[in-house]
Amino acid sequence: MIRYSYLGPAGTFTQAALIQIMKDDDIAIPYANVTAALNAVRMGEVESALVPIENSVEGVVARTLDELAIGEPLVIVAETTLPVTFVLMAKEIVDLAKITRVLTHPHAEAQCREFIAASLPHAEVIFTSSTAAAAAEVAASKSSSDAAIAASVAAQNYGLKVLADEIGDHDGAVTRFVMVSKPGVLPEPTGHDRTSLAVFIGADHAGALLEILTELAVRGVNLTFIQSRPTGLELGHYHFVMDAEGHVMDARVGDAMSALKRICEDVRFLGSYPRADLVAPTSHSATSDLNYHTSSDWVEAVRHGSAS
Repeated sequence: MIRYSYLGPAGTFTQAALIQIMKDDDIAIPYANVTAALNAVRMGEVESALVPIENSVEGVVARTLDELAIGEPLVIVAETTLPVTFVLMAKEIVDLAKITRVLTHPHAEAQCREFIAASLPHAEVIFTSSTAAAAAEVAASKSSSDAAIAASVAAQNYGLKVLADEIGDHDGAVTRFVMVSKPGVLPEPTGHDRTSLAVFIGADHAGALLEILTELAVRGVNLTFIQSRPTGLELGHYHFVMDAEGHVMDARVGDAMSALKRICEDVRFLGSYPRADLVAPTSHSATSDLNYHTSSDWVEAVRHGSAS
């Protein structure tokens, strides 16, 4: 049995994604926000947390990136993805013209802007900590002019009526979620892995990012994601959160991480874990583990005067 925390309350997309991973005897505990869900792992209340990290339309979930990069160390051990569709719901069936407030999460609002502008131009948009929290608040409201944008399961959970479905601006929207645990034993390499890092540069200078990217490029390590985030120390100080193809146990990935540790102020390892899409890393023979080991053996032979 594993205890999981997740971005709640019940009825969030995160819960739906967690159901894809859980076994029958596992326990899922909702928390009000990403920070609380991750802190539950840090404090030992649960073994792992599932939180959203990236959406194909709206982009990164900044709070997740910041917690992983700057908070007490945690590592990603798995990921999963979930198609995301939205519905408009209220306590009773009413004309959309009578809706005066729409409650939802900022990422959901960003993915339903065309619908809101066309169908609810008169309504005030109120942001909540999650889409399910929006549904819960509407269910508890005494006003029939409040509506929520959330997953369809939230309407079922909170006894709300669906006023409009499939209201997202983009078909095929997908959110990526990461499973986070305390640092410990790493998942074994699978051949379709991702490694996540938080990289902190020292004094800002021309070419600082290029130096980081060069260490990865010359070793054939392909990035799938990079995002700059403020460190919170002072204006103008940033770090980079990045995802790279491959596993820390791969020679080229480990060598690149070693190089980054030498040239950067700090590097935080955020995990090596299987990719949900099962895509294998792009590589060529010069950056294979065999070539790394062969070339290292040759250097050792040179040092000992036995190279041919």
